[in-house]
Amino acid sequence: MLISETKQKDLEKKGYRFAGEKVHAANKICHWTRKSIVDEGTCYKEQFYGIKSHRCLQMSPSIPYCQHKCLFCWRDTEITKTSWDTDDYDDPKTIIEDCIKNQANLLCGFFGNENANPKKLEECVKPNNAALSLAGEPLLYPEINQLIEEFHKQDFTTFLVSNGESPEKLKALEEHEPTQLYLSLDAPNKDVYKKVCKPQVDNGWEKLQESIDLLSTLDTRKVLRITSVKDLNMIHTDEYAKIIENSDIDYVEIKAYMFVGDSRNRLEWENMPKTVDIQQFAQDIAEKTSFNVIDEVEKSRVLLLGDKKPGKYNN
Repeated sequence: MLISETKQKDLEKKGYRFAGEKVHAANKICHWTRKSIVDEGTCYKEQFYGIKSHRCLQMSPSIPYCQHKCLFCWRDTEITKTSWDTDDYDDPKTIIEDCIKNQANLLCGFFGNENANPKKLEECVKPNNAALSLAGEPLLYPEINQLIEEFHKQDFTTFLVSNGESPEKLKALEEHEPTQLYLSLDAPNKDVYKKVCKPQVDNGWEKLQESIDLLSTLDTRKVLRITSVKDLNMIHTDEYAKIIENSDIDYVEIKAYMFVGDSRNRLEWENMPKTVDIQQFAQDIAEKTSFNVIDEVEKSRVLLLGDKKPGKYNN
């Protein structure tokens, strides 16, 4: 069994619902999906990219698999496996079908909520965006290309978040690219990377750089995302800038670490940047690149950099 019964029950108490029979795929209702249904706010992705929060399916096909044990991760990293260790896994159609059913079941309580927006209530059980970001590294799922293809066949858009540790899988996405691809850039250099991301594989930093180089081969919207942890990785902005300038990307998301979930066992409250901290960090990076700060969602402590012009670090 990929995840012990004890860990399964623990994850289910936290709102996870497993899809298929092999216990490697699951989805969970996002905080902002719930908020959107009752018109109390939306995810920053709705403001930045137009994704409707009430129709977003937050899921992962590889809950227990990741090559990192990042200090800031709000997931339980005790279950982490670094590579797919079985040929026994659920197929994409089964995963998607079960995730959609799970979504409807998890949201059924809103049908008795008088504050629910009637139109959103009707639409929320018919998700149309898949955020492959819930836990683990989605590229480790053996049929990730087929999963993306199947989502698109069912008229979903797909937002895939990767740690960049599988450049060969990233290259293979050329056939079935997600609507938007995130690569996590959570350190400006190898030393900080090892300290913050806790790689469980050799040459992790080099593989991440290889993945960033491969972005030029992909014809989709591409974003570098920095999860910013005070007193850990909000340093050496010139080194972040150089990586950003030499990357074929559309945007940079600079988001504050939040003191939630299992990360509270690894970090302190003081590691969560204040709004002014994240604003200054983003501005420092922007000033050293050809990107500008083009949007911000202050309640989520996230800023978006875009509008690339010819850059001084290009070579």
